[in-house]
Amino acid sequence: MTGILPFEGIEPRHRGLVGGKALALAALQRRGITVPGGLCVTTAVYREVLRTTGLGTRIAMELGRLPLTAMRWEEIWDMALRIRSLFLRTPIPGRLKDALTPELEARFGGHAVAVRSSSPQEDRSGASFAGLHDSYVNVRGTDAILEHIRLVWASLWSDGALLYRRELGMDMQKSAMAVIVQRLVDGDCSGVAFSMSPDGAGHAVVESVYGLNQGLVDGTIAPDRWNLDRRSGRVLEHTPAVRRQALRPVDDGVAAMPLTDAEKNQPPLAAGALDRVFRLSMDLEETFGRPQDVEWTVRGDRLFLLQSRPVTTVGDASADGNAWSAADKRPWYLSLKRSFDNLKTLHRRIEDELLPQMAAEAERLSRTDPAGLSDEGLIDAIRTRMRIHRHWVDVYWRDFIPFAHGARLFGQVYNDLVRPDDPYAFTALLGETRMTGLDRNRDLQRLAGMIRESDRLREQLTAGAPDDAPPDFTEHLNAFLARYEDLTFKSVRFFKDRSGLVRLLLEMAAQRTPGPVAGKPDMAALTADFINRFPPDRQGFARQILEIGRSSYRLRDNDNIVLARIEAQLLKAVDEGKRRIGVLDRVDVGVLTPTQVATLLSDPDARPDIAGEQEAIDEPVQHQGRPGLGPAAGVTADGDFVMRARQAIGQPAGQGLAVGPARVISAVDDLFRFKAGEILVCDAIDPNMTFVVPLAAAIVERRGGMLVHGAIIAREYGLPCVTGVADATTLIHTGDRITVDGYLGIVTLDT
Repeated sequence: MTGILPFEGIEPRHRGLVGGKALALAALQRRGITVPGGLCVTTAVYREVLRTTGLGTRIAMELGRLPLTAMRWEEIWDMALRIRSLFLRTPIPGRLKDALTPELEARFGGHAVAVRSSSPQEDRSGASFAGLHDSYVNVRGTDAILEHIRLVWASLWSDGALLYRRELGMDMQKSAMAVIVQRLVDGDCSGVAFSMSPDGAGHAVVESVYGLNQGLVDGTIAPDRWNLDRRSGRVLEHTPAVRRQALRPVDDGVAAMPLTDAEKNQPPLAAGALDRVFRLSMDLEETFGRPQDVEWTVRGDRLFLLQSRPVTTVGDASADGNAWSAADKRPWYLSLKRSFDNLKTLHRRIEDELLPQMAAEAERLSRTDPAGLSDEGLIDAIRTRMRIHRHWVDVYWRDFIPFAHGARLFGQVYNDLVRPDDPYAFTALLGETRMTGLDRNRDLQRLAGMIRESDRLREQLTAGAPDDAPPDFTEHLNAFLARYEDLTFKSVRFFKDRSGLVRLLLEMAAQRTPGPVAGKPDMAALTADFINRFPPDRQGFARQILEIGRSSYRLRDNDNIVLARIEAQLLKAVDEGKRRIGVLDRVDVGVLTPTQVATLLSDPDARPDIAGEQEAIDEPVQHQGRPGLGPAAGVTADGDFVMRARQAIGQPAGQGLAVGPARVISAVDDLFRFKAGEILVCDAIDPNMTFVVPLAAAIVERRGGMLVHGAIIAREYGLPCVTGVADATTLIHTGDRITVDGYLGIVTLDT
C-alpha cells in the first residue's frame, strides 16, 4: 500500500491516490515555484481505514437508507453529522498509525502544519469543491495531525459536499479522500487571486488580508480587493476593507488579533507584492491552460503558493475573458453554513430587532377590523397586507432560515468535544428554552382540566352550548382565543369559530393528556459539564455557542408562530373580501387568491383566470422520491386485489415504539378530528399545528431531519418519531393501523 507520498515523489500517474490539488502542488514545486514543503496521505490509507474498521459498511448503510435525490438538505445534514460522528469515534488502526507516525515525525517534528483535503473528485474540469471540505491550520504534533486527518476524511461526507456531489451526479460510493500535510507559513499577509474574475467581468482579481488566509476564506475578515487589467496588470480599481483584525497562530489553533494602527491605515499588499501575486496567477493560468483560483501568502520578501485550482465558472475564455460557462452553484451550498461570528450578529438582530418588529406589525394590523372598512379600504388593506406578508416571508428566508444553522454548529462543537455514542446527544442541552408552542399547549391543557373537573361544563360543551359555560371558563377561553386566534394552517385560520376548539378540548378532557416529558436530565449539570470541558479562556465561547444553539432551536418554533399572526391578518381581510363577493354566482370564492379577491372587489365584472393563476400564501412543499418499500396485499371495497406498501424507511428522530391508528393531516378539519392515541401523519409539521401533539401516540413526517418541528416537539413530549418518510401522506391513510419504530426509523403498516 502506498500510504504517504512526499511532494517530490508525486507523479501524474498518482492522481487517483493524491487528488488534483496535491498533484498540482507537486508539479508546481518541480517548476521552481515556492510551495511550502509537505506530503500527501493517500486515498489508499483512507480506503484501508474504511475496510479494516467497518466504517465503509456503516457509511454504505447511511447512504442506502434513502436515495440522496429524495432527501432535503436538513436530512443530508443529519446523515453528515452521523458519519462525522463515526469518524470521530473510530481511531486509526494501530498498524496503520504505526506506519504513518515515523514519516510524519521525520518530516514535521514539532513544527506547525496545515492539514488540507485533496479528494480525486476535487477540482476536476467543471467542478470545484473549494470551501466544501475542511482544512486546518497551526496543527502541532503527530497525534494532532492524525486527529485532523480523520476530520478531513469526515468532511468528504459534509452536507455541502454531499449536496454538491448530488448536483453533479457523482457516484458517492466511489468517493475517497487524500490529505495534504504542509508546513505552515505564518504569513505577514495572505489572500487569493483569480487570473480571471469569477463574476464574469473579464478582469483579474486579487484579495488580501493581514495574517493567515483562513479569515478571508471563511468570511470572518473582509479583504482589500484589487481589480486588474489581465493584459498589463494595471490596477483598475482598489476597494479597501475596514481593517481591524488578522488571524494569527496561537497555542491551540488560530485567533483573531487586533491590527496595529499602521496596518489599519495601509493595504496588506504593497504595489510590488501585488504585481508579483498577479503575475503568479497569470503564469499559473498559462501552465494549466485555463483561469486559476490561487491561494498564496507572503512572509518577508517571499511569496508562497498554497494551492491553485481552476476557476470553474469560467469556460473556454478568450483573451479578453468574455466566454463563460454555466453558473457555479457552490456559493449556495456554502451559504447553508454560517460562521460563529456571523451567527452572533444574526442572533442579536433576530432577537432584538426582527422578532419584536414582526410581533408589533401583527399587533398593529390586528387593530383594524376588515369588516369595518369600505370596499376601497378593504382593497387597500388586502394589497398592503400582502406586501407586508411578503416582506416578512423574505426576512424569514434571508435571516431566520440561515440562523437555523446555530443549532447545527453547536451540535458539531459538542460532538467534536464530547465524542458521544449518540450523535444527537447535544439536543438535550437545547431543550432549556421557552417555546411559544409549548406555552400554548399548556394553556390548552389547563382549559381541558377545567372541563375534566366539571361534569356540568362537559355536558354544556358537548350539547353545543358554550355560551352557557361558567364565567371562569369563558374568561379563560376568551383569553386563549385572544392570544392564539391568529394560528393558521394551509392558509386557513384555525379558530375562525369556536366549535373546532371545543371538540379538541373535549377530547383532551376525556383523558389526562401528557405534558412535556418530566424527569429530564439536570439541565444545570449538563450545561456545567459542557462548559467545564473547555479551558478557562475558551469558556466564554462555550457559553456563547450554547446560547446561539438554544436560540436557534427555539426559533424553529417561535418565528413560524409570529409569522402566522401576520398571515392571519392577511387572511382576515381576504375572508372579508370573499364574503362580500360571494353573491357573484359565477365565482367560486373558495379558490380565489388574494390578488383575485382585490380585483373582483374593485371590478365585479372582472373574470379572473382561476385555473391559470396560482398564488400560494404558504411555502409549497414538494414531494421528493419514494423510499424502499416491501409490498403487502390488500382488497378494495369493490373486491379488487391491490398492492400496498407494507414498510417505509425514514430517519429515527424520537426514540420509542408505538402502535395505533393513523390520522393523516391534510386540512384544518383533520386536526380537530384528532383522537387520543392516534398517530399523527403529515407532510410537514408546522409549529402552529402542534397543539394536537399531546393527544398523539407518535409522529410520522414526510419532511426529514432531527431539528425539524416534528422531531423537536416529539422529543419534548417523549413520543416515538420517524421523519423523512417519503410520500407518508399517500402511503398511509387515516385509520390504518401502523407501528412506529423511533429507534430504527421504520414505519410498518399492519395487515
